[in-house]
Formats: sequence, C-alpha cells, structure tokens
Amino acid sequence: MKKAIGYVRVSTAKQVTDGVSIDAQKEKIAAWCNLNDYELVHIYEDAGLSGKSVAHRKDLQEALLALNKGMAFVCYSLSRVSRKLEDMLKISNHIKDTGADLISLSERIDTTGSSGRMVFNMLAVINEFERDVISERTKMAMQHLKDNNKVYSHIPYGFNNENGYLVENFDEQQVIKKMHEFLKKGYGHRKIATQLNKQNIKSKHGGIWYAKTVKAILDRI
Repeated sequence: MKKAIGYVRVSTAKQVTDGVSIDAQKEKIAAWCNLNDYELVHIYEDAGLSGKSVAHRKDLQEALLALNKGMAFVCYSLSRVSRKLEDMLKISNHIKDTGADLISLSERIDTTGSSGRMVFNMLAVINEFERDVISERTKMAMQHLKDNNKVYSHIPYGFNNENGYLVENFDEQQVIKKMHEFLKKGYGHRKIATQLNKQNIKSKHGGIWYAKTVKAILDRI
C-alpha cells in the first residue's frame, strides 16, 4: 500500500470556527487516503501561522522531510501550504525531486500527470495574485482612514482617539516641536531620545524614548 503524508494549517483562531478548521482538513485528507488506498502515515499541522512565509513553519518543513519516493503529500488546498508563488514552486520542486506526488483536494490537483502539474502552476499564480489584491485593498483602506484623520492602526504620538477620529494631543504636540528644535540643532535621533529621557518626558505609553521611536515620529510629520 502506498503511503501519504498530510499537512494542515489555519492562520487565526477565528478561522477555526468561521473557516476550514484543522479538524475539517484532517477529515478530508483521511477520507481521500482511505478512498485511494493510501496509508496515512502522519498529519502535520501548523496552527495560527500565516500563509505568506514558510520559513518558520516547523511542521511543514518536517512534513516535506518525511517524504520518500512513491509517497503522496496531501493538503486540503494550496493556500494552506503557501500563498506565495516562489515558496509554492520550491515546495513543488522538492516534492517532485523526492519522487513523491502532490495532492491538493480543493483544486483536485494530482501532479503525477503533466496536466496536473500545469494546473498546479496556474493556481499557484492565482493564489499569489489573491494575496497581493488583499494587501492592496488593505493599504488603500488604511490610507483612506489616514487621509480623513480617522484611526487607522495604533494611535500615533501627538494624537488622541476621539470617537474614531484622530485629534491632536496638545502636550504631545509640544514634545514633537521640541524634537524638531533638537533636530535643527543637529541632534541625531539617539541624542534627541537621550535629551527627552533626561527631561523626564515620557513616551506615548509612559516609557522611555528610543532613537527608532523618535525617528518614526519625525518621519511621520
């Protein structure tokens, strides 16, 4: 009997209930193996990890290393493995070089044939396109909020959140002016931070100042 390695992933806790959960993916993989007479050796899982990068996904790396010639790497969908084209193609090539097959249940991909490999490459491109579109929409939405002085992420130094709008914080705006005065004197970001700390001026959340924090504020203005 041929052997199979399963791989499952969800990116957030919400997806466990609102999307395709870990258990649902496992059930689909087990059902495919049973139907196609494959022995399911093990199912590796990465929970709460993004699909953008595969570098830090320990179980995915172990799943790929566990493959041998004649085995199958079975996943629920390509997006569960990676949404990045470059990574997906590297994974596909690794599976091919090992002598194993790639099975993606949602897309019904089986790379044992040339048509399956062609479809796989096309869908990998589509997955990356989808990720880029989502990223662009998010950036546009954030910029729209920013342009209209609405809260768009964390509250920046110099502002308060009042009913979803950014309103200037007078005391913090005075500190920003002080930063610019130091900058005009030729002080670097590190020296400005040192001066603020010496004067016992607190950062947004009451902590000490660092050069990178000063730089971020000055770059934003």
